[in-house]
Amino acid sequence: MSQRENYDFEVGFFEQVRKRMPSDVRVVSILAHLYTQTGRIDEGLKMDRKLARLQPEDPTTHYNLACSLALKERKADAVKALRTAITLGYSDFKWMQHDPDLAGLQEYPAYQSLLQEVLN
Repeated sequence: MSQRENYDFEVGFFEQVRKRMPSDVRVVSILAHLYTQTGRIDEGLKMDRKLARLQPEDPTTHYNLACSLALKERKADAVKALRTAITLGYSDFKWMQHDPDLAGLQEYPAYQSLLQEVLN
């Protein structure tokens, strides 16, 4: 089975599981990741938004939401989600600087300011 076929199988499987368990955090999280990995960014963003509603205090959830927003070139919203993640305790700033999902923010002034704040 090719990588693409494997992803298609997994997406289909977890979409069926989500029909039975629409608010299961694990299922929504897996789908968010799979959608993003397969280039289905809009669907991944939808799942990340749902996770943020299901887990409003989870810093990683907000970080992942920021990544999806950055991939959609929603820079201001992405930085806002990163600020929320940091406020909630996200602290892997080294990864944040090199995360390929956030590459589109590298030259964005609000992102640069945020990095300066957390690194100083």
